[in-house]
Amino acid sequence: MRVALLVTCVADVFEPEVAEATVEVLTAGGCEVSCPQGQTCCGQPAWNAGFAADAARVAGTTLAALGRALDDGAEAVVVPAGSCAAMVRRFWPELFHLHGTPDQVDLAVRVADRTWELTELVPHLDLPPLALPEPTTVAWHHSCHLLRELRHTSAADVLDAVEGCDRTAWAADERCCGFGGLFSVKLPEVSVAMADDKVRSLLAADPRPDEVVSADASCLLHLRGRMASEGVAIRTRHVAQVLADALPAAGPLPADGPSEPSS
Repeated sequence: MRVALLVTCVADVFEPEVAEATVEVLTAGGCEVSCPQGQTCCGQPAWNAGFAADAARVAGTTLAALGRALDDGAEAVVVPAGSCAAMVRRFWPELFHLHGTPDQVDLAVRVADRTWELTELVPHLDLPPLALPEPTTVAWHHSCHLLRELRHTSAADVLDAVEGCDRTAWAADERCCGFGGLFSVKLPEVSVAMADDKVRSLLAADPRPDEVVSADASCLLHLRGRMASEGVAIRTRHVAQVLADALPAAGPLPADGPSEPSS
């Protein structure tokens, strides 16, 4: 399968390792991955803040980039974030209907129909057996957009195929972390309180997790900041990073090193 990767702003600016891990997982699953040039933001921050026209101007560049990728043979658009995937799938057709051209509306529908959030696609990939280098207890955080907008309730099931990855139950797994894009900027006290509530729930889990895992890097960024502030020693990792870490290690290089490329 040929896929186009929508990297997302958070991965591009803060968590490039998430994008790299996503490419590793997709490639291991038999995909040919491209990163369309010209993609920027999906427009969600401006859209959520009520600036629809600004959102359309920002998202229009990404829409065009993904459209070119589909024209060039990509069969799917893959997004390692429930929030951006929800924006593309659920809201782009409405956004460009309000502030776009008829051609943009048609393209937005076409792109939306081909867009997968990463954990939706993983079960359909031909991945090799997965096993973590060391046994790890994880707590899955259901990100709001993935759970409530895309209605993808079984995202964490991809971890069940990973040997050595044990999920622990915790009371606040479906509660919002408080990040919410501009919400954390406009109402920081409320945002911090919501994150701290989740952290307390993590500490009460039995067994206590080694790490909290999610499909949205923005949620993990927020929770990681609060745990660091409170001295809580629980790691955070994007699900793509867990899956990439569980891939079989590449075999050793030949004794004389890699061969020279043929001319």
